[in-house]
Amino acid sequence: MGSTRSTPVRRWVERTFPERHLYLRSGGETRGYILTTGKQMLFASGACLLGAWLILATASTAYTLFMETNAEREVRLTTNRYERLMADRNARLDSAVAKLNENSSDELARMVEKRHHALQAVFAGVPGEPPATTQASIDTKKLTPVERILAVRFDQERLIARAEQYARTRAERLRLAIKLAGVGAPPSPGASTATAGLGGPFIDAKDPKALAVVLDVDEPFAAQIQHAVADMGDVRTLEGAAAKLPLSRPAFGVPQTSGFGYRADPFTGRAALHNGLDFAGPFLTPIYSTAPGVVSFTGQRTGYGNVVEIDHGNGFKTRYAHLAAYSVQVGQRVAVGQRIASMGSTGRSTGPHVHYEIWADGKPRNPIYFVRAGDYVQQK
Repeated sequence: MGSTRSTPVRRWVERTFPERHLYLRSGGETRGYILTTGKQMLFASGACLLGAWLILATASTAYTLFMETNAEREVRLTTNRYERLMADRNARLDSAVAKLNENSSDELARMVEKRHHALQAVFAGVPGEPPATTQASIDTKKLTPVERILAVRFDQERLIARAEQYARTRAERLRLAIKLAGVGAPPSPGASTATAGLGGPFIDAKDPKALAVVLDVDEPFAAQIQHAVADMGDVRTLEGAAAKLPLSRPAFGVPQTSGFGYRADPFTGRAALHNGLDFAGPFLTPIYSTAPGVVSFTGQRTGYGNVVEIDHGNGFKTRYAHLAAYSVQVGQRVAVGQRIASMGSTGRSTGPHVHYEIWADGKPRNPIYFVRAGDYVQQK
């Protein structure tokens, strides 16, 4: 049956590749070669494979040459954008230098120096900002007008860029930290606060004309620093809100040995609620306040042993338990990071450690969220 079915195929092959005889005459001799059906099929298969490979290679090369991946397109667009920005900056600088060389070099240099002093006044309180280039570090009197404007103008651009970058990064980090701690958003910069000893005429920072008069600079330049000033206002508001939260650690260089929530009681082995975090370390390890506040309790509590409790305002309180000793008293105001006690094992304790609790509006909160938020804020 199999032989019968294959007969049409065999016939087609024999018709397509019939046996051929090839005769070659060279030097008076004639040689004959027989090209059988099998050899012809082998040659034809090789030719087909070679052709297919050539087609695939050509198609792949064409695709590589004429098609861009998304990443390559993004790199190209980004490169072009920065090249345009650099070209625009160079053009503006060349225009300024050309104008400087025409007829008002000294006047324009003085204007740029005024801008520089205004920037120093506005951004003098930016944390982490290195001292700006001033006449104390560069004696502009010994420079030509062109050199003066180049030296000071580039420093101005660095100041604005540094301030804006710092403000955006710091504000984003603080917002995320406050969110991680599970605390509501802080008040807006425009919200009124009862602070003693403040006052003065109102000058709207959003008004470039008024800002230009106060800083003694031209109005366009005053408009440029508006965004940076607004960003710095957000940072100060967020930092003020974060400074009142218990975001620091009660002890450093010691491991956390127990978390918040239900656990097996170390004495009975039964499930029990644990309202804080435990940090274990050597006896008399320093214990620090995790936020500024006022000491509201010192003494012993059942199960806690020696305890220090601090009221941080806005409904937040912290408790530090199992202390060997404490160095603060009720009513004393403490700062964040101030040493308040030493690690011990008083009360219901199996060894030297500090039991740390955070209470908000009379309810216990998981301190791990605040600890992680504080670690995130401190990251550079």
